Amino acid sequence: MESVKIGVIGCGSISIHRHIPEYFKHANAQLVAFCDVDEQRAQAAALEYGGQVYTDWRELLQQEELDAVSVCTPNVDHAPITIAALQAGKHVLCEKPMATSKEEAQAMVEAAKQNGVQLMIGHNQRLMPPHVKAKEILKSGKLGRVLTFRTAFSHGGPEGWSVDGADSWFFRKERAFVGALGDLGVHKVDLLRWLLEDEVIEVAAFTDTLEKKGDVEDNAVMLLRTRSGAFGTLAASWTHHPSEDNSTVIYGEKGYIRIVDDPVHQVIVYHVDGTVEKVEMGGIATNDDQTDSGVISAFVDAIVGGTPNPIPGEEGMKSLEVVLAAVEAAEKKTVVTP
Repeated sequence: MESVKIGVIGCGSISIHRHIPEYFKHANAQLVAFCDVDEQRAQAAALEYGGQVYTDWRELLQQEELDAVSVCTPNVDHAPITIAALQAGKHVLCEKPMATSKEEAQAMVEAAKQNGVQLMIGHNQRLMPPHVKAKEILKSGKLGRVLTFRTAFSHGGPEGWSVDGADSWFFRKERAFVGALGDLGVHKVDLLRWLLEDEVIEVAAFTDTLEKKGDVEDNAVMLLRTRSGAFGTLAASWTHHPSEDNSTVIYGEKGYIRIVDDPVHQVIVYHVDGTVEKVEMGGIATNDDQTDSGVISAFVDAIVGGTPNPIPGEEGMKSLEVVLAAVEAAEKKTVVTP
């Protein structure tokens, strides 16, 4: 395969700022089709990058020359479109959260297996350089056993990001399924699982809508306990003004590590002997600073070069299960096992 022929389904902000330009820059990817219910959005992408325009994703999937698709639609459409694409023999990169239920996620994973194609989920936090460096430090053992942690992912809300502004589907439960939990919380659940190489076994949560108009939560705080016994907090918020927070702190037996908590040194390690390591990794991708996510390259390379898929559907499903547990825990005011 000389190059992977790509179709993009959903031409909103995540496509405009991440998927489309990153495919365009990749030597082994060729953009050939764009689909959006708003034809003008698909046309704008085709005009800039070349390719055919569709308003019905089913018609796009019938294009025989397509090798793979990015699914960048509202959350409730992720599973049906992904499953159809996989059954059509297309590799799929699906945005997060991958589905709205465990059953949907399982069906997606099974469809990929049955059709011998790749299913990758867009959990880009794993691939960002500060997080990669932090995992290297944690795996070295220099901080000993992880005891506790706290992490946050917060910004001013999707109205500043979405092409639809305040009228975005992000605020409507029938399209989004959940609010800040699905937009931001699932990212940090996935990051923690990956960083710690551990699974969440207990979840408690508070969720509420404090500022935004809509019927999904704009704030969530989760208390998580892992299989190894470590526990901590995860906060996801759409009401942080004026800046973003994508920080994580992990406390071990022999020191602790602060990740993306300093504008210059993206990774800082504090040792019990008083020494401090400061690592300057460069910027991390944010809504305001769209650096390369690494997701597109990993997806294309997994197809063309046979390199391992770093975020397969099974991983996306495990992170989704924690979010589903948080929803249940908040509703029932109890601790839930994913």
